[in-house]
Amino acid sequence: MLLNRITKSNFININKSCLKNYFCSVSSGSSTTTSTTTTTTTANLLKVKRDDRFSYLNKDDISVFKKIMNDESGVITDADDLVGYNHDWMNKYHGNSQLVLRPKSTEQVSQILKYCNERRLAVVPQGGNTGLVGGSVPVHDEIVLSLQSMNKIHEFDSVTGVLTCDAGCILESLEQYLEPRGFTVPLDLGAKGSCQIGGNAATNAGGIRLLRYGSMHANVMGVEAVLADGTIVDCLSTLRKDNTGYDLKQLFIGSEGTLGVITKLAILTPAKPTSVHVALLSCDSFDEVKKLLIEAKKQLGDILSAFEFMDRSCIDVVLEHQPQAREPFDSKFKFYVLLEVSGFNEQHDNEKLNSYLEDVISRKMVADGTFASDSKSIAEFWKLRETITESLGKAGAVYKYDLSLPMDQFYNIVEVMKERLAGKNNSMVCGFGHVGDGNLHLNISTPKQKYNKEFLGLIEPFVYEFTSKHNGSISAEHGIGAMKTEQLHHSKTNSAIQLMRSIKQTMDPNGILNPYKVLPN
Repeated sequence: MLLNRITKSNFININKSCLKNYFCSVSSGSSTTTSTTTTTTTANLLKVKRDDRFSYLNKDDISVFKKIMNDESGVITDADDLVGYNHDWMNKYHGNSQLVLRPKSTEQVSQILKYCNERRLAVVPQGGNTGLVGGSVPVHDEIVLSLQSMNKIHEFDSVTGVLTCDAGCILESLEQYLEPRGFTVPLDLGAKGSCQIGGNAATNAGGIRLLRYGSMHANVMGVEAVLADGTIVDCLSTLRKDNTGYDLKQLFIGSEGTLGVITKLAILTPAKPTSVHVALLSCDSFDEVKKLLIEAKKQLGDILSAFEFMDRSCIDVVLEHQPQAREPFDSKFKFYVLLEVSGFNEQHDNEKLNSYLEDVISRKMVADGTFASDSKSIAEFWKLRETITESLGKAGAVYKYDLSLPMDQFYNIVEVMKERLAGKNNSMVCGFGHVGDGNLHLNISTPKQKYNKEFLGLIEPFVYEFTSKHNGSISAEHGIGAMKTEQLHHSKTNSAIQLMRSIKQTMDPNGILNPYKVLPN
């Protein structure tokens, strides 16, 4: 029996810190490094000049906003209170906004944008501010439009599974609302305790459930959004089928707040699985990882909900920086796969997973493995994967890349970078991510060192050129933000970029919405 060959594991017991507690690093370029020195603004970091079209904020503007808000708490000007809005959660990108507005209704958002458009005041829409590419923080002195006070759940249809809510609802709060009703959010992220559903849609967030449920493009049924001139666009349909012309809601999903501010969403939520099993498997080669994925899709079918991989470097950095972490197996291996199945028939799902595991072990695709069915053990399995980013941040400067690549090149970029950086800056190249949907997180760490421009020159633009050469994407799920605007041409043709500019010009002719983001400056 398989149960006699694959033993249960209690290899890890890590207390994961909240993302909000990570304000302990200073970044430059594509790195994060622990420091207490003076920070560099995003404008200086990325060499972005302030757009001459935009006006400067004055006292009269603030008076107008106070009238619109009709609530002093919704208008923030105190320097200490502004700090959290001017920096991202990694403390990597730093803006200089002098004003944060926290509207409580779509009508207030409309009035704010109408006035800002007339005055040519630039605006940054901000959700939970948990992004990784600087998309939700000011580059210069843009007004921050925070959606955090718009956090109501308006309706849930238990027949269709469609949830209608404000854009400022926290992802985890929606999960908690849906769970007792037998449903779940089709999205799961490490930042779920802080990120907001509007920001998830605006960035087309991915995550570990994408393999099972698809992207936000597939799960958002409708949006309400406000354009730069204050026009409220009501595309808040809850219908699965609506073939009446252009699907306008898709313009806002993944636009990173550059085309309009999402204020409400209708989301298709699936029934919450009652049976969940997770297996942790080890392999000696990435070819075996690919074979495991092929067989998982064939044999597990629609109960396969996640297929994640980590290389040995990831395990090493977690073991070094998470005191309670332990080796998952008696021996060390080159690759590790975290596979999850979820369904509604415990016996059926368990038998299917056991059959799959017996098959891949008998065919020597797996060197060792263990699996879990109880919630505590499952959570411990996932902590190994989820604490990689945290552990890398503790190690020193980290250069992060979020790539999509064809499977025949998926891990090659990691091997190439290892050869390219061998003996340089004591570097460690790590590869992990959502192999089930072709998304690689390439992280390059230089332990106990700070950001180094010369070292960065060994990585960029090579990593983008490699990705472009092999028909990949320079951003699989994190978006473009401020970080990758000048690299967009590696994934988009000139004609595609010009079409994007045309759409931006039509919807935001004065360019006030999230300037310096997405499109090349």
